[in-house]
Amino acid sequence: MAEPPINIADIRMDYMLAALDEAHAGDNPLVFFTQWFKEAEAAQITEINAMTLATADAAGRPHARIVLLKGLDERGFVFFTNYDSAKGSDIAANPQVSLLFFWKELERQVRIEGVIEKVPASDSDIYFQSRPAASRIGAWASPQSTQIPHRNILDLNYARYEQEFSGIDIPRPPHWGGYIVIPQRIEFWQGRSSRMHDRLLFVLNGAGGWDRSRLAP
Repeated sequence: MAEPPINIADIRMDYMLAALDEAHAGDNPLVFFTQWFKEAEAAQITEINAMTLATADAAGRPHARIVLLKGLDERGFVFFTNYDSAKGSDIAANPQVSLLFFWKELERQVRIEGVIEKVPASDSDIYFQSRPAASRIGAWASPQSTQIPHRNILDLNYARYEQEFSGIDIPRPPHWGGYIVIPQRIEFWQGRSSRMHDRLLFVLNGAGGWDRSRLAP
């Protein structure tokens, strides 16, 4: 293995931008998440909706990848994907998932744990039709997560569906649609100096409200 260009153990950064207190966070983590998301947008952070989705397969092996948040309401966090993908198989086997947002420019991260379910087909139809035509064709052309012998397979599939749907509305594939992550735990992390970070945890209680506590960094 080639020598790394720098000493990895020496990589560090002191976080000093902001603090996080209970009064600022309030009592509803979804409302507070929306506030943080707007602040990330105002800071002109690129791909602010990029989030790590962690799942586990039927054998308990964890898997993580980046997906894009495409909706947020009082129930939870929405994204869209291929239901037949590896993540779709994991979700079918185990609906417990987690999400992670990291906005390094604001020295913030948000961790979300909860259960996942499919959104109504009508919601998937609406979002699918809002996508560019090329992306809609791509949803048909790519057998996501399956092994393919060479790249040209994708190009041939794309050309075939492009011709098939020429001049007509491109329908949503039955294997493609949305999921919503319904949170049960949400943790907000604000970087602080000397690794003395602020961590506020919200846990859904039996009454449907949220219990808030502070965690040691």
